[in-house]
Amino acid sequence: MKKIHLMITFCLVIFSSQALSHAVVTHSSLDVTEISANQPTQVKLTFNSRVELDLSQIFLVSRGDKMQLVNASLGQKPGQIVIDIPALAPGEYALKLSIFAADGHISEDLVRFHVLSETASE
Repeated sequence: MKKIHLMITFCLVIFSSQALSHAVVTHSSLDVTEISANQPTQVKLTFNSRVELDLSQIFLVSRGDKMQLVNASLGQKPGQIVIDIPALAPGEYALKLSIFAADGHISEDLVRFHVLSETASE
């Protein structure tokens, strides 16, 4: 009887921790494609769960911690979002994510990226 009780407790702990998981970025197009200067582009982020985009916010962060809200739409795959990045000057940037996952949890993350100068991409 004690073994059954331990097994049930173990299963409850395992399954409850999975149910309470948050949206985590599992793939980013920034890992594959660099962003060139002065050209608007799109960034695709894929999460480990579905995203409620209407309840999420994504900011472009530039030098001096200036934040600009950017548009995003759902991608073709489950858990994927497509973010519209405006034309940017060369330099360091980040996407500040406040993502509302379908499981009801909000996840926050910061995705850093570099915009190449036009001469560096040639």
